[in-house]
Amino acid sequence: APAPEYVNLTYLLSVAGPFHTFLNYLESTKVIDTFQSQANNTEQGITIFVPKDDSFKGLKKPSLSNLSDDQLKSLILFHALPKYYALADFNDLSTKGPIATLAGGQYTLNFTDDSGTVHLDSGWSKTKVSSAVHSSDPVAIYQVNKVLLPEAIFGTDIPPTPAPSPAPDISPAADSPSADSKEGGSPSKALPSDSASHRVMKLSIWSHLVLAVLGGLVLLF
Repeated sequence: APAPEYVNLTYLLSVAGPFHTFLNYLESTKVIDTFQSQANNTEQGITIFVPKDDSFKGLKKPSLSNLSDDQLKSLILFHALPKYYALADFNDLSTKGPIATLAGGQYTLNFTDDSGTVHLDSGWSKTKVSSAVHSSDPVAIYQVNKVLLPEAIFGTDIPPTPAPSPAPDISPAADSPSADSKEGGSPSKALPSDSASHRVMKLSIWSHLVLAVLGGLVLLF
């Protein structure tokens, strides 16, 4: 029988989708060699879950930059299962509990199949298979929307989803004029006071008296 065709994972991830960040991690940690060996030198094959580039850009807490070399390698291995699984096989996996990944030990994933949509739960990350990049025995590559973060590295203290920030309370400036002062002005300034009116009336009476006296004196002389 002819030998099976060699599968070049680097080529597949280079030409399909925006997977450059994940591919860079594969190469820098040397995990690409483990994946290639599993794909081409075993009967079980391999299933790989590949996050898109923007999944890494949106990853702020926790940050991968704080991981040791061994932890980063385990995290990348955590994105693969040591067996080929077609999409139809995940329905059976959902009933089997945690599934071991290539990272081994406590690095397991839980799967659920919701009417044909495959959901993954890593403990920290909950995501789903958004598309099949390559699915031909012995290699299956599926695109996921989030980086898979294992509890074996990050623990179980999952940070809550931040609440939306409240809208700022904008209050009017302290020295802003009120509506009443803008429209009608201050009554004390707009109208003269009663005392001022009385003074004007008294001056008018005295002026008339003075004029009358002067008029009488003129007639006498």
